[in-house]
Amino acid sequence: QGQLEESGGGSVQQGGSLRLSCVASISDRRDYCMGWYRQVPGNERQAVAIIDRNGRTCYADSVKGRSTISQDNTKTPVAMYLQMNSLKPDDSGTYYCATDVDCAANCGRWNWNFSPSDWGQGTQVIVSP
Repeated sequence: QGQLEESGGGSVQQGGSLRLSCVASISDRRDYCMGWYRQVPGNERQAVAIIDRNGRTCYADSVKGRSTISQDNTKTPVAMYLQMNSLKPDDSGTYYCATDVDCAANCGRWNWNFSPSDWGQGTQVIVSP
């Protein structure tokens, strides 16, 4: 696995939209999951959404219906996107891109079968009331 590079954070007003992007160098021979975690000061990172090589997706209840995770894995590095709409102040935080290899998403498991092994540096999202 290689370096992760995130972009797309910023400041918006409640109800606005943002699109986060992440690119990752992942071997095209391995299954993988890519996802986003959100962290606010004093709290642990929480999973927001993930997608695996085959396009299976899982979402946290807090963003379900308002966010869409997608990818372009037709070339390397793999690109992943998180489109966030109808943003709320509670969506604020630092968003981290993460990857896990030999992973197949399973939304029925407590961690969606996703145990990140690589992390990006994080991108800040601020949603004002």
